[in-house]
Amino acid sequence: MVEEYIKCPECGAKIEKFRNPIPTVDIIIEMWENDRYKGIVLIFRKNIPKKWAIPGGFVDYGETLEETALREAKEETGLEVKNLKQFKAYSAPERDPRTHTISNVFIAQAEGMHTAGDDAEKIEIFTENNIPEDIAFDHREILRGYFMSKNKS
Repeated sequence: MVEEYIKCPECGAKIEKFRNPIPTVDIIIEMWENDRYKGIVLIFRKNIPKKWAIPGGFVDYGETLEETALREAKEETGLEVKNLKQFKAYSAPERDPRTHTISNVFIAQAEGMHTAGDDAEKIEIFTENNIPEDIAFDHREILRGYFMSKNKS
């Protein structure tokens, strides 16, 4: 690993510049209609990689993980989610080919009309049996873990 340094603006001392993983959030949104489970929401990304993905994004400075999950759900799907629960963190350095990210994955429920917004080109509801082949990042692994945990309960 190559060390980089910056100069302290106060005293001019050499300070090591750290490269840290970037925190992100993914949110598995379970869609319900009249107490009946319909599936989960996936978005087709407008940006590269142009593939299906779990709604989510980068944590803004000053924002909690939970606030990020609620914001990203609303921005990308138009849905107000409820019963937000943290599921698991995913941190493999290669999980996002653009940069090293750590994703905190949440699960939540929603009802109503979903609409593609923000970074989403389109949006659809999928079940375990019809997940698309072209999935971005490590989202297939995340969904596999999610469905395994659902099938155990």
